[in-house]
Amino acid sequence: MFYTLQKPTTPVWAKTVIVGALGYFILPIDLIPDLIPGGYTDDFSGLFGALVTVSMFIDEEVKLNAKERIRIWFGESAISDTDLVEDKLNKKTDQDEQDKDKDEDKDK
Repeated sequence: MFYTLQKPTTPVWAKTVIVGALGYFILPIDLIPDLIPGGYTDDFSGLFGALVTVSMFIDEEVKLNAKERIRIWFGESAISDTDLVEDKLNKKTDQDEQDKDKDEDKDK
């Protein structure tokens, strides 16, 4: 989300969502204290909700910037893991599109 926040084409409302979620994540005051079991649930829920909300603004440039940062911090093996996840997501999306096309053909 950091690279999406930096893009000049990202609308202000989306940037506000990102800043709000990241701000809540780093604030020491939470709905559920972080030190108890399950304490990060509210933090991760906020991040996930923000990610879903602004996902339409995550393009290939953002993904490449994020992958480069992951490579710098964690090494090449982390990149292969992210590629594996992306391949699975793309396969799922392709399968969903095929299922949708089949359903539309049945309706005709």
